[in-house]
Amino acid sequence: MPKHPVWVDDMIGRDALKLRFVLPMLGALALLPSNVQAQDAGLGAAGELVDPDILRVCADPSNMPFTDESGEGFENRLAELVAAKTGRKSVAYTWFPVVAGFVRNTLAANRCDIIMGYAQGDELVQNTNAYYRSSYVLVHPKGNGMEGVETIEDPKLTGKKIGVVESTPPTANMAANKLLRTAKIYPLAVDTRLTASMGEVMIKDMLAGKIDAGVMWGPMAGYYAKELGADLTIVPLVKEQTGSRMSYRITMGVRPSDQEWKRTLNRVIRENQAEINRILLDYNVPLIDEHDNPITQ
Repeated sequence: MPKHPVWVDDMIGRDALKLRFVLPMLGALALLPSNVQAQDAGLGAAGELVDPDILRVCADPSNMPFTDESGEGFENRLAELVAAKTGRKSVAYTWFPVVAGFVRNTLAANRCDIIMGYAQGDELVQNTNAYYRSSYVLVHPKGNGMEGVETIEDPKLTGKKIGVVESTPPTANMAANKLLRTAKIYPLAVDTRLTASMGEVMIKDMLAGKIDAGVMWGPMAGYYAKELGADLTIVPLVKEQTGSRMSYRITMGVRPSDQEWKRTLNRVIRENQAEINRILLDYNVPLIDEHDNPITQ
């Protein structure tokens, strides 16, 4: 199971420039069934399938820092916040690995009412308004000669051994700058029930001197740098002039038919943005605003 956000993987088959490591899933996830709106559950607002008493969440059981079966991920904490603000009595999870068919087998099958983290613009789900924006980042040990590097195009990176996850957006930029020749490529899809997240592995390799730097999705880099007590420089890649897009707006995903539910969640996001930011910053997520400026509180 991939170690990244749910939405990233869906991007993979659809457009190499939008691959999701953030992944969670651009081309991999199956399309929503055409008869989703025809189901009759008698829940929530008229014509909607949403449970009015329990926040039903579909998530990966082993995908830190996003979700975890023990409730330690930041999306777990956000789910508790959403439940409280919408008057739900509790949060109930349907656990499913972030692999091809995630949406089809969870949200579209009415096994849940929300996916807590999904990239804006992906048609597999209906997106709420974005509740955070982040980017891929360059991570490197302090004092290793990369101070001041802000883009993958920087000549200081030439010849460096840089870690990157295969088929993620930064690989296109690295290829264009001939950095893949000396890069260490990490697998995109791993079963994290059996092996560590590639974000964690990459940070550990950096600390062990096996790679000079790493390029990965910001929330993973920030979280594992903090968890491992690593004194690293984390640079959001928001100044790339060419190649793949590096920044993404992250939303909550709901069924296309659940319009009132989406409006409710948009209100929760709008009224609780400061608290949402605090939760994300607790996990050392590199937050950026619409002008690519860092959000620190």
